Amino acid sequence: MRKSIVLVILLGALMLAWGFDLHRAFDLAMLRDQRSVLAGWIEARPTTAMALYFGLYVLVAALSIPGAAVLTLAGGALFGLTKGVVLVSFASTLGATCAFLISRYLLRDAVAQRFEPRMRAVNAGIARDGAFYLFTLRLIPVLPFLVINLLMGLTRMLAWTFYWVSQIGMFPATLVYVNAGTRIAEIDSLSGILSLPLLASFAALGLLPWIGRALVTLLRKRRIYAGFTRPARFDRNLIVIGAGAAGLVTAYVAAAVRAKVTLIEAHRMGGDCLNYGCVPSKALIRSAKLAHQIRHADRYGLRATAPTLDFRDVMARIHRVIAEIAPHDSVERYTGLGVEVATGRAAILDPWTVEITHADGTTTRLTTRSIIIATGARPFVPPLPGLDEVGYLTSDTLWDAFAELNEIPRRIVLLGGGPIGCELAQSFARLGAAVTQVEMADRLLLREDDDVSALARASLEADGVSVLTGCRALRCAVINGEKTLVVEQDGRENTLTFDALIIATGRVARLEGYGLEALGIPVGRVVQTNDYLETIFPNILAAGDVAGPYQLTHAAGHQGWHAAVNALFGRFWRFKVDYSVLPATTFLDPEIARVGLNEREAREKGIAFEVTHFAMHELDRAIADGATEGFVKVLTTPGKDRILGATIVGEHAGDLLAEVVLAMKHGLGLNKILGTIHAYPTLTEANKYTAGAWKKAHAPERVLGWIARFHRWERGDHHAE
Repeated sequence: MRKSIVLVILLGALMLAWGFDLHRAFDLAMLRDQRSVLAGWIEARPTTAMALYFGLYVLVAALSIPGAAVLTLAGGALFGLTKGVVLVSFASTLGATCAFLISRYLLRDAVAQRFEPRMRAVNAGIARDGAFYLFTLRLIPVLPFLVINLLMGLTRMLAWTFYWVSQIGMFPATLVYVNAGTRIAEIDSLSGILSLPLLASFAALGLLPWIGRALVTLLRKRRIYAGFTRPARFDRNLIVIGAGAAGLVTAYVAAAVRAKVTLIEAHRMGGDCLNYGCVPSKALIRSAKLAHQIRHADRYGLRATAPTLDFRDVMARIHRVIAEIAPHDSVERYTGLGVEVATGRAAILDPWTVEITHADGTTTRLTTRSIIIATGARPFVPPLPGLDEVGYLTSDTLWDAFAELNEIPRRIVLLGGGPIGCELAQSFARLGAAVTQVEMADRLLLREDDDVSALARASLEADGVSVLTGCRALRCAVINGEKTLVVEQDGRENTLTFDALIIATGRVARLEGYGLEALGIPVGRVVQTNDYLETIFPNILAAGDVAGPYQLTHAAGHQGWHAAVNALFGRFWRFKVDYSVLPATTFLDPEIARVGLNEREAREKGIAFEVTHFAMHELDRAIADGATEGFVKVLTTPGKDRILGATIVGEHAGDLLAEVVLAMKHGLGLNKILGTIHAYPTLTEANKYTAGAWKKAHAPERVLGWIARFHRWERGDHHAE
């Protein structure tokens, strides 16, 4: 309301000024005609005249009224060069800053909400190079100064930065215009003041900071590459190390743009996702879910019975699924796409040379313009005493180990309460194992909200998993021929006996043996890169799990595209990786899918939000399918329908999330989802009903009250309350 009042006052003032023809006061001819009269008055009252002139200039600039150029000329014509420059320089900067602040107060929040993804990118650029941008615009006025003032007010540039850069950047033009004003009788039009050579000089001055920065970047690169001999020619445009999700996408993109690319893989094409992660785990989950449905067939009006389980057949099916998908990631397919695929261990010898050690011990050296490290991650194994004595499995090794078994291990202890641990625990429990899940934190799925973690735990326990949270693994041992794990919970030790121990305590990047240390490329938990996925060597990039920050196959593919384009065309244009709309799904039953912020993250970042909630048990299709467990939870900007994030728990939650991901990516709010026709009866209606719940909570009660009165009047019920 306050902003609306201020806006009305400003518009009223402008209309009043226009109505009294005050704009004619900023006319070059009038200035020439009245110069002698004004000069006499100024000579009699110099201090008052300068104060009035200064205030008028600030007001004109603050309200973005056209005419500042004539006022600048007036400064030279009436006060002379020195006084005129001082008055105009400070008045113009102060007025521009006032316009900047007015724009910020009235418009910035609304623009930021409406164009949030774009403004986030703009503000990132302003934070990094805002002073350079503004200085260049002041010296090379591609846009009129009044437009620059208003547009900069929409960004997050500091007011002090805006002021001092404007003070310096506008000074050359101020000097030229005030000097021209001292010769006002010779000027016929404003266009004659700035000559082409003068504009060229301003342009050179404006570009000077950018040229300087480019020189600094060039010197930095020369220092980084010092000591290495750059080849005169290159064998390849690009070498990619690792044929997982990131590496495959990178090589595909490079081949598609006709680059000469070599993809190096030491083990299996397809990486972790195909061979150890996404594909086998989802095949396992499907078999386990079917066994669960058979066991609970009475929920669907059928006779419940114990499923007849051949564990070897279950594992054989998993390997058949891997084999069926493997051709999509095969050497033959990528060779057909134009990618040279080399098998062996890669080591980076210098920024342009990669050595491949083949299985037979022979080596091949290739030179390349760019290198992409996409070596993935491996399971993290905690240093538990006695671990090697009892033996253990990881999410990488269990598929081959269990394929040799005729029966599922009777007792399984699983370390880890993240997505991988939860998925495996539920699946093996549904297939008949007695599973104990051990998590050191106080709840499962730490990245999710508390209500989501609680629902996940309830689902696991309903399937027979014994979930131990706040429980720390201490040591392993073989006692009386039995494999055991000693844990500590609530200050007391407890011994868990098992037939198989599965470790799912996270994954760590594969960093060793690729020559990164010798080159001095910084590594920590992952390879350290900038926003463009570049290491300290701009031609060596990293993508996927080895680069972080997300260990998701689709995140790796997303990075792979950016890495390929930046590696091949980064000299001309580079692309930052945007993770703002990145979905993730945990394939429990019910599934847990999320994009953007959840409540926990929003609170940690101090972001204001509203929550809209819709329960799956209210959805017709969920009731018909017997899949009423779960909910849709959407976070929005307070009072607005702009989506900050969403969490969906329920049947096919990962599929349902796609609509929300699309809406967030393209700046569509809940009103757009509500206005979209959804087929009945489908699970996707959950998104529409969530949008409807938001709309109901934000119904314009005052307007509806007047509409109710109108309806009563139409009924002739004029006396009804």
